[in-house]
Amino acid sequence: MLYLHGIGHFHPEAELDNAFLVSLDIGVDESWILRRLGIRTRRTVLDRDYIRHTKNQDPRAANEASLYTNAQTGSLAATLALQSAGLTAADIGLVINGGCSPQWFIPAEACVISSALGIEAPAFDLNSACATFAVQVKFLDAMETASLPDFVLLTQVENNTRTIDYRDPRSAAIWGDCSTALIVSKSIPSGITIEGFPPMSCPAKWHAVRVPVSGHFAQDGPAVHAFAIRTMHALVRDIRRSSGLDDVYFIGHQANLPALMAVCEKAEIPSERHLFNIEKFGNCGAAGAPSVLSQHLRTLKSGDSVVIAVVGSGLTWGGLCVRMVCEPALNDGVRWESTGVGEPSTLNGIGEICTAGIRP
Repeated sequence: MLYLHGIGHFHPEAELDNAFLVSLDIGVDESWILRRLGIRTRRTVLDRDYIRHTKNQDPRAANEASLYTNAQTGSLAATLALQSAGLTAADIGLVINGGCSPQWFIPAEACVISSALGIEAPAFDLNSACATFAVQVKFLDAMETASLPDFVLLTQVENNTRTIDYRDPRSAAIWGDCSTALIVSKSIPSGITIEGFPPMSCPAKWHAVRVPVSGHFAQDGPAVHAFAIRTMHALVRDIRRSSGLDDVYFIGHQANLPALMAVCEKAEIPSERHLFNIEKFGNCGAAGAPSVLSQHLRTLKSGDSVVIAVVGSGLTWGGLCVRMVCEPALNDGVRWESTGVGEPSTLNGIGEICTAGIRP
């Protein structure tokens, strides 16, 4: 079991609504997007004019067209998490980063993010596509307390619109960009606990969702859709049984709103206990589920529990249970406005602070 001390999320300010995708004249239909995906808008680190003029035909050019690097968005989310925990970079003893599309083969992107934050600590990447968050938590959860520092920074940096072929209407409609960060501890208690459950994989289906080196995102949509519904439902069922919980909140992998609704129907989760943000931000990969938690944490009360079920390429899936041990003293959040795109020291997009660190 881990204790959650801080959490933050960052969405870049450039918006790709459904009308923008229609304007690309790629055969996308707004009614289809809403019916099949439930997404109205999404965010991107790419310049909108770059998408409009090139449709990202060559994803190798996307890095130069980006308004942010992964290190910038990751450090912005981490800055919010540090502020929410009342900690500084000097308090962090380990950094673990992960996501679907790192910008560097070497070094580990965790090192680049740590450098941007001024953190001097061990740093490495632990990637499992959209299931990264669950795998990171379980990895730490399985370690001996004495082997870990007091505070660990987990980041999930997902700027996957760089991998999208905007000539493909189905891929173009899915993805949005987001970075999330959490500060956890195995030794320092707080008012919020996170329990990780063993992740699972089906390597025979590795080809179902993929992004080749310097290539575009591709997936077997119908097969992945059905698999995700079955798997998330099974995760919710098993976590409820093993934890002795019934009346829980649910956060699923933010890939497809109809799929999430289907899981809720199968698991008999009422609509008021289904937490999601896919309609505003699209599929944000490994950052999707933790961003929902970050946005809704201040609404939860002592005694509440949240079951998180995520599914990713691999195919790999995993689940988490977040428990509110005592009601946190949360602030009202902070909204940061655009003040100059591209400066790593500037909070440009939309970020919110949510104070999670409460010592009982």
